[in-house]
Amino acid sequence: MKYVPIPVALLEIGKPLPVDIWSASGQLLLRKGQPITSEDHREKLHAHNASSLPADAYAWQRSYERMVHAMLSAGADVQSISRAPMPSEIRESDYVVGEQLNGGWLDLQEVLRGILYQGGLAINPLERLVGLEKKALALLAADTDDSLFCLFQALADTAQGYSATHALLCAVVCHITSNKLAVAQPQQQALFTAALLMNIGMARDQDSLARQNTAPTAWQRTLIQEHPEKSVAILQGFGVDDPEVLDIVRWHHAPDAPQGLPSTLTARRVLAMADSFVAKMAGRKTRASLSPLKAVKSMVMGAEGVTQGIASAMAQAAGFYPPGTYVKLANGETALSVQRGERANTPWVIPVLDKDGVAIAKHLCKQTTTPATTIAAAVSAESMRVTLSVDKVRKARLGIKGL
Repeated sequence: MKYVPIPVALLEIGKPLPVDIWSASGQLLLRKGQPITSEDHREKLHAHNASSLPADAYAWQRSYERMVHAMLSAGADVQSISRAPMPSEIRESDYVVGEQLNGGWLDLQEVLRGILYQGGLAINPLERLVGLEKKALALLAADTDDSLFCLFQALADTAQGYSATHALLCAVVCHITSNKLAVAQPQQQALFTAALLMNIGMARDQDSLARQNTAPTAWQRTLIQEHPEKSVAILQGFGVDDPEVLDIVRWHHAPDAPQGLPSTLTARRVLAMADSFVAKMAGRKTRASLSPLKAVKSMVMGAEGVTQGIASAMAQAAGFYPPGTYVKLANGETALSVQRGERANTPWVIPVLDKDGVAIAKHLCKQTTTPATTIAAAVSAESMRVTLSVDKVRKARLGIKGL
């Protein structure tokens, strides 16, 4: 019989447990419905490597992810979420999810956020991460523009947490950039994994930083500086032993470090650039977000040699106005980019506001290659006050040739 270790430190004393608890050797320690009675009791569970059956473990993790999602949606601060124990109830629907990940990017965001928040206490993380990566790459292969659209739209929604969106978007940008650079497949896979997990050592604090209205404190700056090594330690605790994944995570803030593996140099540089690119496009209370074009220019300016080539490849891969971002057209309309065009500066767009700022109900895709629809400027997501129907946007995209 297989057993999965549970996060004993996250169990609340006095609350009934929603699953049977077993020792690693198969001895029943607690029946479903019984509580942990004291700290001494908790220590004894630790000593016996308290575990649960795989189906219970997956369902319990899913219930935790739902709880975090609900708390974020209700406006709870990250500190409150970090103190929240594992749920004492599991829905039947949580068991249906099982090991297979279904749904779209926002479903993956919820799963990844749960793993990142739990860090070293995450339940059965490796199998779940493999499933997450497989589903993410399938979504990306099926429709890259829709993937970029979903994630850039999510980037502007801080209520759903920043860390998981940042990780997914970095992974996607890294993937399409490394394809453009013809990076070997093993390094592409290591890069994708590293992008998802590089900030697991400070995921909750990353979300706190995204919401706070002051500059980082001295303690937070130290955390930012030290989190790559902390992330590596957590991944090694998970059982991650791929030296390239660990190397990319360790040096993602210092990509040219001579201590790094020669085989990961390009991947480290791509991740460092994607990390900066996505972060600059995310608004903070202390600063406005940069437009994609300005973020691209900031990457290219001052870059030389190989780094300049990576910046250029990333700009071409994502576009100057990636799907999910907003632009002002020459005719005065405000439009939503929905698909990359033949050139980086000519995406397909859907006008959402007319020149007077009135919402346009009918979604029609337009090219930005005519004088009237030429892009005049980028528009920040935080300045937009319009509700979009993702289904209507997708239906409108079907009219674009080739879809």
